[in-house]
Amino acid sequence: MKALCLDLGTTSGWALGEWKYNDKAYDMAILSGVMSFRLQRWEGGGMRYLRFAEWLNEMKRHGFDAVFYEEVRRHTAVDAAHVYGGMMGTLTAWCEDNKKPYSGVPVGTIKKHITGAGNASKEKVIAAVRAHGHKPMDHNEADAIALASYVLYNQPGFKVPKG
Repeated sequence: MKALCLDLGTTSGWALGEWKYNDKAYDMAILSGVMSFRLQRWEGGGMRYLRFAEWLNEMKRHGFDAVFYEEVRRHTAVDAAHVYGGMMGTLTAWCEDNKKPYSGVPVGTIKKHITGAGNASKEKVIAAVRAHGHKPMDHNEADAIALASYVLYNQPGFKVPKG
């Protein structure tokens, strides 16, 4: 089973996570990156969401089984809240249309999984992800990797296979 894990925003972190069998044991395999959905100078506001849906169509070739996203319950900036809501609406509609199950995971749950503290700073999340051998380019990618780790260890159907 492979999960697409997303930190939604103008700059979105993404991670594809799965267990791979290597030499007698399973190892966590995570491919990750960052995608910008910043508007170009003369674009209308809806272009961000059209590009996001197109990107999801491109990611579909990786054959993921479900989508998980960082569930943000409070934004301090109005623009960030609007972008997040638009991205989440686009994502959930895309998942419904493509028959992919999806679920949000609260930010505190992800932080507690990767750092041991549900209120950890961005810097602590990045450090914890790096301590696990990953090289995120920014906090968006680190959040997506942390989410993928959480999913692979905790979600039914994604846990490490026995054997």
